[in-house]
Amino acid sequence: MNSENFDVIVVGSGPAGQKAAIQAAKAGKRAAVIEKGRGAGGACVHYGTIPSKTLRETTLAWSSFRRRTSATVGLKLPENTKVAALMAHLDTVVRAHEKYIADQLTRNGIAFVQGVARLTSPHDFEIQCLDGSKRKLRGEIVVLAPGSRPRTPPEIPVDHEHILDSDSILSLIYLPASMAVLGSGVIACEYASIFAALGVKVSLIDKSPLPLGFLDPEISRRFQHGFEALGGEFMGGRKIARVEFDGLEVAVDLEGGEKVRVEKMLCAQGRVACLDGLNLEAAGLSSKDRYIAVNANYQTAVPHIYAAGDVIGPPALAASSMEQGRRAVCHALSLSPGGNGELVPIGIYALPEVASVGLSEQDALKRFGACMVGRAKFAELARGHIAGITDGLLKMVADEAGRKLLGIQIVGEGAADLISVGQMGLISGCDVDLFIEHTFNFPTLVEAYRVAAFDLVEQRINKFAQAAAGT
Repeated sequence: MNSENFDVIVVGSGPAGQKAAIQAAKAGKRAAVIEKGRGAGGACVHYGTIPSKTLRETTLAWSSFRRRTSATVGLKLPENTKVAALMAHLDTVVRAHEKYIADQLTRNGIAFVQGVARLTSPHDFEIQCLDGSKRKLRGEIVVLAPGSRPRTPPEIPVDHEHILDSDSILSLIYLPASMAVLGSGVIACEYASIFAALGVKVSLIDKSPLPLGFLDPEISRRFQHGFEALGGEFMGGRKIARVEFDGLEVAVDLEGGEKVRVEKMLCAQGRVACLDGLNLEAAGLSSKDRYIAVNANYQTAVPHIYAAGDVIGPPALAASSMEQGRRAVCHALSLSPGGNGELVPIGIYALPEVASVGLSEQDALKRFGACMVGRAKFAELARGHIAGITDGLLKMVADEAGRKLLGIQIVGEGAADLISVGQMGLISGCDVDLFIEHTFNFPTLVEAYRVAAFDLVEQRINKFAQAAAGT
């Protein structure tokens, strides 16, 4: 069997693989994408980002309407609400996105090969196709973007019925009355807050003292407050001693003697790279680690083999994975990637929503020794009151003089959209005063940028006055 030759072979058609292949094609290279699933898009489309955000959109519409009309309309989800009923248009969304990705690959002349990929040398693959046939592909450049799967600790007996993971959670038939969520990362907090907003009694359990502990602590605490306002409970600083389904409910025993009894449990304690069957050793790489190790250019220990997306570990978000795949191919083809690779925003689609770009207050203090922070509470915005979302916050991090923009962190409805304004400001290297000198629509949440900038200006004036007074 002769090998089909390509300039670039990409394993996986999720966000990282898709953008890697598109970049190769745009550079005039012959590219192929190998996808083991039955459709383009990988887990992002079929199990992760698209399905979870579809459920979230329904939940957000429901909770927003209930919040804004609580004084005049009494609303409550009926008992035994089917989860599928909350995601009635999911199939349409998935098919549309899958078709978009497939059409994009076809339009750019990229070969789409469905099957399970196995490396036979640093350049060669054997593909077990879905129809039972086999193909051989050879690539000068290889990009590994096979994605990840839920990590299941050995002490957690996931059965996908009573104790679920992040791939099987949406297979629930009915909304449970109660749920425990193990973990406090992105996936755990997104699902915990969604189910809490739907009226499920949710206990979010983790050893970390704060949810989303990798973020600015002030933002994490704001998220926790919002989650608890939905009726959820964050149980931080706890360790699991034992978990079992006793035939009636899921029993969770914590170290120290606390006991939690719930109808369902979601184990969301991270993910691990999908390396099974890739036969990395044939290419001179190791499959013993949780993730594939790469350098700053997403290059593995084998120079022509790159890796991007979930397979290289955190942040494991769709936007960052797309940029990693694009930059990996740019480096492989000696092309300038352009822009600043550090200024990729983080968007966490929990309730409340969270977003960040650039340096946090803690990052700025560590890097420069000092900084100034401006804050805008959504309670200070007309739009915040109109929409009933007064608990949001925008933090604007600036240099010690309070002039140069260093970072933005937001918690509250619309955060993932609002963050793009700050991202463009950082990319353009703007000063804080730019947000004061120009006009925003009224009433909008984007006015938070002006309010935060005014806060910084006031601090600058006070600092100057104190210095002039010799205090």
